Amino acid sequence: MGQFDTQTESGIWLDRRTLLTGAAAVGLSSTLGALPAMAQATPKKGGTLRLGMEGGSPSDSLDPLTYADSIPIAMSLMLWNNLIEVADNGDATGELFEKWDVKPGAADWTFHVRKGITFSNGKTLDADDVIYSINMHRGETKSPAKALLADITEVKKIDANTVQILMKSGNLDLPYNLSDYHIIVVPNGFKDWSKPVGTGAFTLEEFQPGVRATFKRKPGNYWKPNRGNFDRVELRYIPDAAARTQALLTGQVDAINRASPKTAGLLERNPAIKLSRTPGAGNRFCFVAHTDKSPFSNNDLMMALKHGIDRQTIVNNVFSGYASVGNDNCVGPKMKYYDAKQKKNTYDLDKAKFHMKKSGVTSAIELQVSEGAFTGATDSGQVFQESLAKAGIKLDLKRVSGDGYWDNVWLKVPFCAVYWGNRPTIDNQLTSIFAGGLTNPWNDSRFINEEFNKTLVAARVELNQAKRAAMYARCQEIVSQQAGMVNFCVQDYLDAHSTKLMGLTISARYDLGDQRIAEKGWFA
Repeated sequence: MGQFDTQTESGIWLDRRTLLTGAAAVGLSSTLGALPAMAQATPKKGGTLRLGMEGGSPSDSLDPLTYADSIPIAMSLMLWNNLIEVADNGDATGELFEKWDVKPGAADWTFHVRKGITFSNGKTLDADDVIYSINMHRGETKSPAKALLADITEVKKIDANTVQILMKSGNLDLPYNLSDYHIIVVPNGFKDWSKPVGTGAFTLEEFQPGVRATFKRKPGNYWKPNRGNFDRVELRYIPDAAARTQALLTGQVDAINRASPKTAGLLERNPAIKLSRTPGAGNRFCFVAHTDKSPFSNNDLMMALKHGIDRQTIVNNVFSGYASVGNDNCVGPKMKYYDAKQKKNTYDLDKAKFHMKKSGVTSAIELQVSEGAFTGATDSGQVFQESLAKAGIKLDLKRVSGDGYWDNVWLKVPFCAVYWGNRPTIDNQLTSIFAGGLTNPWNDSRFINEEFNKTLVAARVELNQAKRAAMYARCQEIVSQQAGMVNFCVQDYLDAHSTKLMGLTISARYDLGDQRIAEKGWFA
């Protein structure tokens, strides 16, 4: 825990840029193009990495427009690269974009494409590939990254290795938005996701969605020094936490994600196992309602639900204390611009009764839950049901199959369980989930608020840190008090692995080293 607590928050990049704004009259230049260094001993080549993971389904695809969970992200980052990588300390660093410059106002950006990179089919990476890859997530698209790129008006080729991005309103967080895991780089015109062509360290051997996937290292040296060390990677779908833990303890796999909080203490005491914990930066666990339709369009009903959930009991009993209480906006306590003084939606039976009576809703509320949403969703729903009952509110808990949950339940039923991953900045977090109204395909509470949208846009270019913090505080307040999300806790990421596996550093964003352990790791 100490190591994580001393790390820089994701706002460092913004603060560094703000310090440089004295040169704004002549433009602002990025010097953050270098890839982050490995924190451990010199890596060694060889071996087969075996991963046991939760976070996938039989409907998984390698098409980046479909990525919604950990397994597709991890597979993608073995085959492809992003434009920007988020370092362990939260900084935006160069990946296939080597470096960048931005003019005053943060609406005119120039990005420099890394030279000498080849795809697995032998094609050399150039600006046309980058432009095509970005534009997959713009315009008429179902991409979840669409909202992050909505302010881009044009992506222009300057030359073979230079791309200009123009925006209708500036955004100091654009490099972070371009780091979104959906935005992988493919050859210009590429469309056959069953036969991936990428610049990553590995090529695909076999893919059985919902079962397993295997990868082999490309011949020659990977373009990132000290990365791409394993000869092969085997990824197994193991959705049950107990089964994942057993697979690790018996040596069937070398690493697992989402270790169960109930067994985390035992894993910590096992000398052959290392438990990696990232307090306050893990998944945001929620029950989310569609607020564009009755009855959840009634904000008093939503406030009754928010005050009627016993968050601390869920943290203590379901997640064994490996979590912190959430406040219905998905902004975690470790995030820069988190408003520690914000009004809290605490467990308060009197307030729950008051708002329920004011709402006029008398029928039972149905909530669909599944362990396919996240481990602990069913138990969390049970606590929710019991705590609401103490306020005289009836919650019908409908347990549904985990198979196809993200295709058949999430975004489709009026009230269901969902988790959201940690994002590198507060703007990215709020934009991904709440911005843009119904044009945002991942706005799962169907939240529409003009003040929120305007305040979020204004905060993106505000250089005065106090004013910027106040704007983001207001955004958190609006979402917490008006959106259809009950974000009851923020879990700690809990990865566990064999002590022979090296290179699994604690990430400021996602688990398993930002889903890059296959690229970053090696065996001692």
